[in-house]
Amino acid sequence: MKFYGDSQSGNCYKLQLVASLLNIPYEWIELDIKNGDTRTESFLKLNPNGKIPILELEDGRVLSESNAILNFLAEGSELVPKDPFERAKVLQWQFFEQYSHEPYIAVARFIQHYLSIPKERRLEYESKQVGGHKALQVMEQQLGKTSFLVGDHISIADISLFAYTHVAHEGGFELSKYPNILNWIQRIKELNRFQPMKSV
Repeated sequence: MKFYGDSQSGNCYKLQLVASLLNIPYEWIELDIKNGDTRTESFLKLNPNGKIPILELEDGRVLSESNAILNFLAEGSELVPKDPFERAKVLQWQFFEQYSHEPYIAVARFIQHYLSIPKERRLEYESKQVGGHKALQVMEQQLGKTSFLVGDHISIADISLFAYTHVAHEGGFELSKYPNILNWIQRIKELNRFQPMKSV
């Protein structure tokens, strides 16, 4: 199978991390969004939405959206709970990640880490701080009750949220305010076959 993505993207890193944890072999195809790699005719045939990451199977089938790919890759593994309610809780956290977490923390990281907070995006950056801290507070509260987001065993919910949370400081979020999150980050980093995000 092939993964198409940008190694500095949290959404793309999710795939690398789950594949490493589950020892899934794959070919990585690095794309440069700024260079227009996702707007080429060949890429748009794979994903008309023009976004990464995508998964291409050996038979040519293609799957997009990072959390959908995580669910596919982890199906039947210990990263997906067998209990229907707990599986629904995993999905709950993944929807939370896409709607209440990523739009704030990932965007703030992009504005600060990649653009150095240009003047014309200062107000946007500051507004993202509010939503990002709200999301981190929700996670902090849950991780004060359980070791991982859905109980005491890691799931793809944790992988979904780990991707951008562990680099949230690159978006101006001071994680020392969230000791439960810091402990959770460390637990994930200590897992067998953990793969760190590639540095710039």
